[in-house]
Amino acid sequence: MAQRLSRRAFLEVGVTSLAVAAVPTRVRAQAGAIRLGTLTPLTGSGGNYGPSMLKAMQWVAGEINAAGGVLGRKLELVSEDDQTNPEAGVRAARKLIDLDKVAAIMGTWASAVTTAVAPLCWESKTFLTTVSGSDTITLLPHQGYLVRTQPNTQLQGRKFAEFMVAQGSKRVGILAVQAPFALPTQKIVGEELRKHGAELVAAVVYDKDKTTFRSEIDQVLRARPDMLYLNGYTPDVTIVLKDLYKAGYTGAKIAQAYAVNQKLLNALPPEVTEGTFTIAPSPAIESAAYKRLAQALGNDDLDPYSCQTHDHISLVALAIAHAKGESTGTAIRDHVRKISQGSGAHVESAVEGLKRLAQGKEINFDGASGPCDFNEIGDILDTKFRYEQAEKGKFKLLKIA
Repeated sequence: MAQRLSRRAFLEVGVTSLAVAAVPTRVRAQAGAIRLGTLTPLTGSGGNYGPSMLKAMQWVAGEINAAGGVLGRKLELVSEDDQTNPEAGVRAARKLIDLDKVAAIMGTWASAVTTAVAPLCWESKTFLTTVSGSDTITLLPHQGYLVRTQPNTQLQGRKFAEFMVAQGSKRVGILAVQAPFALPTQKIVGEELRKHGAELVAAVVYDKDKTTFRSEIDQVLRARPDMLYLNGYTPDVTIVLKDLYKAGYTGAKIAQAYAVNQKLLNALPPEVTEGTFTIAPSPAIESAAYKRLAQALGNDDLDPYSCQTHDHISLVALAIAHAKGESTGTAIRDHVRKISQGSGAHVESAVEGLKRLAQGKEINFDGASGPCDFNEIGDILDTKFRYEQAEKGKFKLLKIA
């Protein structure tokens, strides 16, 4: 597995190699700059995704600044590592809010981090954009200071259950990490399975920091499932897969694509991961926004979170422009839906959207992740999903639907 960059080393590389994308330090001294915070998992369980998520936001900021900024004001990014850890996330968020005075915090990944950070944001009237999926997040009393581009647990749970039934599964077992999404996911998957004549026969929640999960696996296997849903993160799911192989389990397996990714397949023998299904929200791979971002990041197969953070900073910048330059969390809250849904002209680029707004035209932003239409509590209304299966150490695309 490729060695991870430290946060410091990553940021240094980003400034050097993304000269256009990274916002120069001297911008911080310019009067009138719009200060925005990024809070991504550069290390920890989400460390596979955080660096690319940050690079996507840096690139959009660079594009906007090169085109003249937001109503003539440059964007300044202040970036922090949440370490995929709620305590570290809170410390970083407090710095961004109290010391850096950012108008928005963008990019939280783990649901536990977002749950911990969200109260700080709504209490300070700082806007928060996230890729976390737990239902509990948008049920918090956030007063509109939060939107998420990741489909919620309800939508994801339904998709998982429907797919498992379509594979012929009748008896499903769940092994889930202790996280805010664990029990809500278990509930919705159980309900959806029953609607299709299948059942959830066992569900065990485990502590992610254990070095073996054999006792939890034995407990689930006693219920004789024909499909196991592995609902965790890459480090713990890696151990679960090895323990399942040692236990002689030969049934079907399915997991979140952020947990079972190509790095995991590279780290384990093919026979350990063979046949594992994965599901993930799919970026809008045919969109101009996706293609431009893929070219900028030098990657033709972008993860959904980088596409979503591309859209986070685009939405925030466009909302500020629609608010006539008022760069506050309240202004972003009050204007974000006015530039992302409705009858305005469809745009897939923040720069294009800023030009149209400057001309007095209404816009409807669709980004690299797809349409950015939110309900009243901040949930994304719909998205496509990508279905893949591990085969000989590689992923085979089954469908995007």
